[in-house]
Amino acid sequence: MAQPLWQKSTTSINKKMMNFMAGEDVILDRELIQYDIQASEAHVKGLASIKLITNEECLQLLSELSNLSKAFDDGKFILDNRFEDCHSAIEYWLVEKLGELGKKVHTGRSRNDQILVATRLYLKESVNQVIQLCKESAEVCLNKAELGIEQPMPGYTHLQQAVPSSVGMWFAGFAESMVDNLISLEACLKLIDCNPLGTAAGYGVNLPLDRELTTRELNFARIQLNPIYAQNSRGKFELAVLNAMSLCLLDIRRYCWDISIFTTQEFSMVNLPSEMMTGSSIMPNKTNPDLVELMRASYAVVQSATIELQSLLSLPSGYQRDLQLTKGALLRGVKKTIDTLSLFPALIEGTQFKKDSCESKITAPMYATDLAIELSQQNIPFRTAYQQVANSYDELENRTPLDSINARVSIGACRDLRLDEIRQRLK
Repeated sequence: MAQPLWQKSTTSINKKMMNFMAGEDVILDRELIQYDIQASEAHVKGLASIKLITNEECLQLLSELSNLSKAFDDGKFILDNRFEDCHSAIEYWLVEKLGELGKKVHTGRSRNDQILVATRLYLKESVNQVIQLCKESAEVCLNKAELGIEQPMPGYTHLQQAVPSSVGMWFAGFAESMVDNLISLEACLKLIDCNPLGTAAGYGVNLPLDRELTTRELNFARIQLNPIYAQNSRGKFELAVLNAMSLCLLDIRRYCWDISIFTTQEFSMVNLPSEMMTGSSIMPNKTNPDLVELMRASYAVVQSATIELQSLLSLPSGYQRDLQLTKGALLRGVKKTIDTLSLFPALIEGTQFKKDSCESKITAPMYATDLAIELSQQNIPFRTAYQQVANSYDELENRTPLDSINARVSIGACRDLRLDEIRQRLK
């Protein structure tokens, strides 16, 4: 490992302890180093704006930061256990390339605000990516709902046959849920869109750092003003992101549960494309919805990351080294969310309901609610109509699924899905 940034002449190094304290940080930081480079570029411009470095020095530092970014992308610079973390790797590169000038880059900042701003930039980009994927998912659901408006399917409560429903209504339900998820994601984005760079280790510095400049450079909406709060927000903002993302995976879990049931031979209501199915290693007759099942399980990964963070955040104000361990859970949860959501539009598109099979599952007793409501429109008290219908299903035999769903005219129901209204909310 390269010499730690904090090492002094009086400090001794125990390799075993250093490896324990570094943990998997340097591996995880491969996800964050480009954001740290971006923040370092803004910091260098800020130092130049207050004359702590010259314009020429600023250009030299910016040039080497750009070279490092390209070298990392090209695989010519490897972030490995030579370094404690990405912060020390950046400084190592600058000192190696620029000598004494490279040592100036850390003026006025701490690794505390470095990791805060790098993580913040990563989270902003990730949330925006999830927002886009939610929009795509909602759009595909709406298109499928449009095609399924007059395609009946059985509706279930308690996994028992309830009333006739429609494929359009089923898809519209997931479309609206994805649109609502955007509310949480956009609120979360508004919360985290603030610049902690310049708060140092949590108490500011005795320099007139141009925090307005770095806020503009990094495209943050506002400055995170209080240095103590900047430190205390570490973990809090990450939890907000994971909670918002988990709502998307909660809906995907329910979608996948439905598909898992509907693709069984007993239900036989849905077909999936062959590329979304796998075979058994021993049973030639089997095809399995493994993709659907693994997407269903993704929610558990994000929930476990959330619980891990919650458990770590029992801390007093200010930075504590415990916070280092929030990084792994966060990156794992965000990656799982994006990986799962990126497959969801294709799964929606590939979900094909089997028309004849769906209609065959709709039996006469499922029209009972329709008849009870029709009788109540004839001035028969609903509870009386309910009892009357419950005693005999004979007069329900001649009804059709399409008649049933076309009669469902309440707002949002099969005959009035309000797809245009959901589309408008999506915009």
